Amino acid sequence: MPKKISHKLVFVFILIFLISPVFTFADTEGERKNFFIDSTYDLKGREEIQAVLEKISQKAYFYLEDEWFNNLTDEEKEKLNQDLEILSQEFDEIIYPQLTSSFGQEWSPGIDNEKRITILFHQMKTEAAGYFNDGDEFLKIQNEKSNEREMVYLNSDTLFYPIAKSYLAHEFTHLITFNQKDRLRGVSEEIWLNEARADYAPTLLGYDTEYQGSNLQQRIRIFVESPSDSLTEWRGQKNDYGVINLFAQYLVDNYGKNLLIDSLNSNKVGIPSLDSALEKNTIGKKFWQIFTDWTIALFLNDCQFGENYCYKSENLKNLKVTPSLIFLPSTQKTSVSLNYSIKQWSGNWYRIIGGEGELKLEFDGEDGVQFKLPYILCQDSTDCKVEFLELDGKQKAQVSFENFGKDWTSLTLIPSVQTKTLGFDGREPSFKFSLSVSLENKTEEKLIEELKERITELKAQIAILQSKIAQVLGERGEISCQKFEESLYFGIRNYQVSCLQEFLKSQGPEIYPEGLVTGFFGSLTQAAVIRFQEKYKNEILIPLGLNQGTGFVGTTTRAKLNEILSR
Repeated sequence: MPKKISHKLVFVFILIFLISPVFTFADTEGERKNFFIDSTYDLKGREEIQAVLEKISQKAYFYLEDEWFNNLTDEEKEKLNQDLEILSQEFDEIIYPQLTSSFGQEWSPGIDNEKRITILFHQMKTEAAGYFNDGDEFLKIQNEKSNEREMVYLNSDTLFYPIAKSYLAHEFTHLITFNQKDRLRGVSEEIWLNEARADYAPTLLGYDTEYQGSNLQQRIRIFVESPSDSLTEWRGQKNDYGVINLFAQYLVDNYGKNLLIDSLNSNKVGIPSLDSALEKNTIGKKFWQIFTDWTIALFLNDCQFGENYCYKSENLKNLKVTPSLIFLPSTQKTSVSLNYSIKQWSGNWYRIIGGEGELKLEFDGEDGVQFKLPYILCQDSTDCKVEFLELDGKQKAQVSFENFGKDWTSLTLIPSVQTKTLGFDGREPSFKFSLSVSLENKTEEKLIEELKERITELKAQIAILQSKIAQVLGERGEISCQKFEESLYFGIRNYQVSCLQEFLKSQGPEIYPEGLVTGFFGSLTQAAVIRFQEKYKNEILIPLGLNQGTGFVGTTTRAKLNEILSR
């Protein structure tokens, strides 16, 4: 990520040209230099370290922190030199030529009158992969802690792993951005777009094609944890990287990399620069429309509902967000009022299910801002339609749906606030809105009967979906069997059943002699559960007043399972 100094002015570049040295200070291998570093990222909070020049390539100097390097074993040093050789070739032959041909040149020969950039590896906090400090692009008379070089910083621990090339590509993109925006055009890119462009660089270079262990895999995991994180609010936290990467992936997937390139080579920044790039490429859409389509794509991710309601990349075809659930109970008349708050340019998903009859919805957003509210009506996962709720000047709207629960079994709302377009710098305020949902049923008796039938159908559908999810996650090695959090019983099929079967199998043939792992809770699994319960009956059965196992994995059984797993 970029690190900016606070006192930068446009006229400073004129001064640099006037007083920059016209000779080159060429570094030599084995040379040691002192460098200022950012204590925010440094493992020990230091502001200055000594580093040795371990490798000189055609395009870069590779410096390694002395203290860290000297503590390596001979074997580690040998592997490091091999990895450094590979990384230097990758930078010279792939990263540098491809990123400069796409995004433009970094400042070269630059403030140090040297065509090579400096790459400094030093010990950083675990969560930090690297950074760029634009203070190095100024003379010491303007920034006393400037290293007066075109340089980037990487976590020394990453050097032993292939993903180092992705982190180097990310930080080098920041170096290019500084030259293209700050120096040549006198504007500073908004951090969220600066980061989005840099974090897409590994994908641009083909480094994310192999999904396992890639930067993209890391970002998807982050995004799934916090999908409603604001795109434009940048606080330098882990969550920020997930949303900016997944948006950049969608943008290029659907509209091409020229949007990132042309927005960089623009006198505008942030959203206006993307709008300018959209116009230049005759896309026929504004940023707000693309953002809205993206929030829909994150829920549907299926091109059959619209060519822009999906990801095209093979690694992203199975990505979908899980909406917050609003369940309407089956009573004669149901009414629910809910209050929420969201931030600018964040995706939010609320799914309404349950009941049958006329569904009435009222939306009331906070005054003074502009909400967008697409909604998706679905009969099942393959029969959906996308509509938009028109809001009045006070951000209010009403809509009703006949035969909800019969013609349509779910309604998913995707509200977002899309007012501010510039000046995103740190924490942003939240904006409130309320949902009032009412459902009037026909006869309670009939609905109870139909709801029972629907519950049976939903259980079957859930079992099928869970099985598919388990299969996908299993292929990616992402299934977690570390904790049982839901009741398991005869007849269901999901990945938790697979985890249960794996566990029972590990307890030996006296518990689960068949040892089958199918994901289906059948009679063999039930019998194994009973044996397990009776083995630990003092902890599982006796507290419930039972002497014999039931085969139902409830609270006490799960507690024992989880206790054993945690050992």
